[in-house]
Amino acid sequence: MSTLQTFPVLALQDVVVLPGMVVPIELDDAARAAVDAARTSNDDRLLVAPRLEDRYATHGVIATIQQVGRLPSGEPGAVIKAGQRAHIQGGVTGPGAALWVEAELIDDAPVTDAVRELAAEYKGMLVTILQKRNAWQVVDSVQRMTDPGALADTAGYASYLEQEQKRQLLETPEVALRLSLLIEWARAYLAEAEVNEKISESVQDSIDKNQREFVLRQQLATIRKELGDDEPEGTQDYRARVEEADLPEDVRKAAMREVGKLERGSDQNPEAGYIRTWLDTVLELPWGVKTHDATDIATARTVLDADHHGLDDVKDRIVEYLAVRARRADRGMEVVGGRGSGAVMALVGPPGVGKTSLGESVARALGRNFVRVALGGVRDEAEIRGHRRTYVGALPGRLVRALGEAGSMNPVVLLDEIDKVGADYRGDPAAALLEVLDPAQNHTFRDHYLDLDLDLSDVLFLATANVIETIPQALLDRMELVQLDGYTEDDKVQIARRYLAPRQLEQAALTTDEVEVTDEALREIAASYTREAGVRQMERLLAKVFRKVTTRLTDPDVAQPVVVDEKTLVDFIGRPRFIPESEERTAVPGVSTGLAVTGLGGDVLFIEASAYAGERGLVITGQLGDVMKESAQIALTYVRSHAAEIGIDAETLERSIHLHVPAGAVPKDGPSAGVTMVTALVSLALGRNVRADVGMTGEVTLNGRVLPIGGVKQKLMAAQRAGLTTVFIPARNEVDLVDVPDEVLAQLDVRPVADVAEILTLALEPAEEVTAAA
Repeated sequence: MSTLQTFPVLALQDVVVLPGMVVPIELDDAARAAVDAARTSNDDRLLVAPRLEDRYATHGVIATIQQVGRLPSGEPGAVIKAGQRAHIQGGVTGPGAALWVEAELIDDAPVTDAVRELAAEYKGMLVTILQKRNAWQVVDSVQRMTDPGALADTAGYASYLEQEQKRQLLETPEVALRLSLLIEWARAYLAEAEVNEKISESVQDSIDKNQREFVLRQQLATIRKELGDDEPEGTQDYRARVEEADLPEDVRKAAMREVGKLERGSDQNPEAGYIRTWLDTVLELPWGVKTHDATDIATARTVLDADHHGLDDVKDRIVEYLAVRARRADRGMEVVGGRGSGAVMALVGPPGVGKTSLGESVARALGRNFVRVALGGVRDEAEIRGHRRTYVGALPGRLVRALGEAGSMNPVVLLDEIDKVGADYRGDPAAALLEVLDPAQNHTFRDHYLDLDLDLSDVLFLATANVIETIPQALLDRMELVQLDGYTEDDKVQIARRYLAPRQLEQAALTTDEVEVTDEALREIAASYTREAGVRQMERLLAKVFRKVTTRLTDPDVAQPVVVDEKTLVDFIGRPRFIPESEERTAVPGVSTGLAVTGLGGDVLFIEASAYAGERGLVITGQLGDVMKESAQIALTYVRSHAAEIGIDAETLERSIHLHVPAGAVPKDGPSAGVTMVTALVSLALGRNVRADVGMTGEVTLNGRVLPIGGVKQKLMAAQRAGLTTVFIPARNEVDLVDVPDEVLAQLDVRPVADVAEILTLALEPAEEVTAAA
């Protein structure tokens, strides 16, 4: 083991010195002290070590001072030459201001064949790296080196190594280990350099290609100019396409202007791509293409009847539209195009009644193309009117794209879920639809992208919605309203037999020889398993029945056909979900049965009243809107002001009264529950039950007048589904009974009333019956 020697220490911040290196250093106070101590007391020798942030250095090199003077920068400096590695043992005291340490000199181990092989491999990699860096003057020096340790320590000059890597080499006395580390690092560097070279070559090739193309294009443009043919490539094709296309005159002029811009510009012009896209869009639209409407009215009605049961209002309107156009054609009058020649209808009704599918049937009946535009959730005005052409990725609006999809200028366009159009910072799509759906304006509809007048007057627009209230009034005013109020129980049985069952049989891969569903079973599904205006849930239940039948038929012992009747229905779809509850709910005083209209159609509404000791007042619950809360106040005021006439003890109402409208989780509003609230309060005050078979609807005034309400048809259908037999409606709504199906009226005793007192006389159970029951 070598003996310990003492040396002044020179700690360097930004450089790691390995044996054999010659480096200049700047002399600050600490460095000058170390250099002075070495020159005066240690034969110009000092220990150079890296300055570390987290600990003291454990290794360094013994360096000799070659020269002291000034650096090229003019600052005081010195040149040192690194010699042997040293292992620092600890600090000692010494002369001068420098820090002295004891260090043990480290000798390289004897060179073995394995070390020579590692040195040869590393030398090859090092030469490759130097050649890539064009350091040819260093290559010869490296080639002449034979000492493996000295070869490894030349890595101190390598700029591709981090300081931490060089410090690791300094602290590794074993030559073989140092060479292994260097080989690994050199291999990684060469791999990264190869990737960078490929990327650089690819980028350079692309630049060279673009420059070459630019020069050639400039030369081509000059040649064309000399030949008198200065049109860029491809523009002659656009000019020919525009001239050959059957375009309206104003559209042709606009298209030729854009072709002219394309011809005058170069392919490097960023607008060239926008112009080409615009021209493609214009040329793809079916200008001048129109289908011929069917003229056989009877056939059109047959098509409509074959696809949908009922819905007579909309079928009549389509047939009328077709009849008018056929008569105008017979008399030689203009039929196609022009102000107000199209039709715009809004089909409003609960889900599942066939609004969307009706659009395809109308198109089939008219012999027109059909396209559906889904508007549910659309919040961007540009979806209707298109984007300005100045935007990247601009597109025409949905109406223009719909015409392109339809392939004609007079299709049937179904605007689905128009009541669910939203509005935000991007605009209001419903406002953009005002022009589209106005028969007096849509012959000059202007899309922002096309910036051309587009004639939509011959398009038959059908808009669908579940509720009218969310459609802006100005938009609703532009459409012809057709109300679809849902199906009766008989309608549902017919629809299930003619449409739903065959479709689900095909889905389940069954035939009528394998399964038989009776009309009684269909009626039971409609009455006790579903409570909806449409037939979607009924179709799901039929699908469930046929799936279970398919499963049973996997057993070869099951007899065919499998009969699904009223008795076996429970085995297939479980117990009934809906049972008449009016009798149970009205079994106590203070509960009355009202009728309401929701987005899902008509429904039965129970109103409960209760009183308790406390300060006079009214508590209203059930998540009611402001109008319904006011109806409750009006009802209570009427009962209190007419207590003597009704036969109520005034003291009965001088308590806290609580009015509740289940279900509490469903928001409710509207004035039509006024008479129901009056009946509930009177029932509470008199202690007489409301008849279980009675339902009512109507707005009430402070003096007891019953005012008309909406949704009579849907409410009466809901009453019939709920098993009610007597329904009170406002007298002024009697004219609406003509819209109610005869089978519903046959099962209901509908009594128009003008004063709420008439309802109170007939709706409450007789007092003696209550007494007897008590």
